[in-house]
Amino acid sequence: MKKSKLLFLEDDPNLSESVSEYLEEQGYEVVCVYDASSAEDILFEQKFDLLLLDVNVPGGDGFSLLKSSRKEGNSTPAIFITSRNAMNDVEEGFLSGGDDYIRKPYELKELLLRIQTILKRNFYHNPSETLSLSDSIAYDIDNQVLTVDGKEQPLQLKEHKLLKLFIQHKNELLSHEVIMEHLWDYDETPSDGSLRTYIKTLRKLLGKDRIVSHKRLGYQFR
Repeated sequence: MKKSKLLFLEDDPNLSESVSEYLEEQGYEVVCVYDASSAEDILFEQKFDLLLLDVNVPGGDGFSLLKSSRKEGNSTPAIFITSRNAMNDVEEGFLSGGDDYIRKPYELKELLLRIQTILKRNFYHNPSETLSLSDSIAYDIDNQVLTVDGKEQPLQLKEHKLLKLFIQHKNELLSHEVIMEHLWDYDETPSDGSLRTYIKTLRKLLGKDRIVSHKRLGYQFR
């Protein structure tokens, strides 16, 4: 299974090393940066599944970095990690586009749980309320509304989750395992038959050629 890729902005080298080593042991790929300028550059060059951003860093601050990145269309969820704990700081963090806020000092296990929760939700930010998938197809992510030729098309919950996953990983080959893990919770039993039914439904609405099947490998959304 593909590892989730995290960007970790932290200017304390010792803390950066200890946290990144822990997260890598938990199965994540971690890219460490130590100042706002480097973070800005790498956000432009690479894609991440989650951002872990310290606030007080050389060359700027995490709030401004994320706010600027959001304006440029970066939709990656973000967790602020900071010693600033005043309520107005918390508010600023969320207003700048953050999804969670953890105060220093923190337990590594707590950070892990917050990361897992964010990634499991698999939500992300988009500068517009509705995504245009074609001239006649649009999808409102927040309200989970798919419209084709201006008419709302009903979808099951897992079909919505699958469509969001495809949109977030457009043109990427998603393995059956990744899709199964995303659609079914730990206390549910994944079903190949149900997955094929969900794929069939989305193909009928979006167009057969939009979802490409790679035999024994997975699916690709174009």
